[in-house]
Amino acid sequence: MYQTWMRYFSPGPVHHRLGLVCLGVGLQHGALPAVGPRTLGHHVAVVIHAGSGWLRTPDGHHRTVTAPALLWLAPGVPHHYGAADGTGWDESFVDFTGPAVAAYTELGCIEPHRPLVPLTDTTAARTAVHRIARAAHRGNPLLEIETSAAVHELLVALRHARADTTPGGEPVLQALAQDAFLPLTVAQHAARHGMTPAELRAAVRRGAGCSPKDYLLNIRLGRAKELLAATELPVAAVARRVGYADPAYFSRLFTRRVGTAPVRFRARQGRAVPGGWSARIPDPDHPPVIAPRPSA
Repeated sequence: MYQTWMRYFSPGPVHHRLGLVCLGVGLQHGALPAVGPRTLGHHVAVVIHAGSGWLRTPDGHHRTVTAPALLWLAPGVPHHYGAADGTGWDESFVDFTGPAVAAYTELGCIEPHRPLVPLTDTTAARTAVHRIARAAHRGNPLLEIETSAAVHELLVALRHARADTTPGGEPVLQALAQDAFLPLTVAQHAARHGMTPAELRAAVRRGAGCSPKDYLLNIRLGRAKELLAATELPVAAVARRVGYADPAYFSRLFTRRVGTAPVRFRARQGRAVPGGWSARIPDPDHPPVIAPRPSA
């Protein structure tokens, strides 16, 4: 015996411009019938929350699936899988497509070459799927927008839950972030961590989906924006604070990446806020508030 619930959607051209669109969602559990062999024209994330089963890969290999796990079904690639006889499993699935798939794949959040991905937990993924399910009531005018947002959320949740990801991120990424403002080359960063430049590039690509140079640049420019917006430091001083000895080079790099020069970026922020800047991340349960004035 098994139970199943599913809905399918047909988003229009304007919704595809959101980057990702949800084509369907399902929640199933029990001794489900096998799926396939079949081939689809879009991506499907099948999240196995509990139980076990099997997956036959396109090369004919038979692999055991044990929850928590993720099955990536890629467009144009045959797939064949099923829950274990008798006990079955608890699964949810989301069908999706869109132009942002290419970027998510490049960043390592979608792995079409890995049809079976072990997970550490599926709580966050289940939350995203349930968000789609709740939006799926007929007559919802924001259906496509809400489900699109939830697909983005699902991909991030699945990336965090991969069993081969160290909690809190790859240690090398944390170390690079701590050293990001030192005036070091990529080769020097690699040497500091006992790695070759090639090993560092592979580790950063695996963990962040980009090169070490881009990873460091994102951190540096983010900090530079904070300093430009919240202090009156000269641009040369900002450049030095984020690891660039040559302010002219920093200005060219900032302009090319941000699309505006540092001085113009500062002017657009309206005003500096010396003394009011905080590096602490607000606690969602206790956000900053304006204290009420005491009554006279």
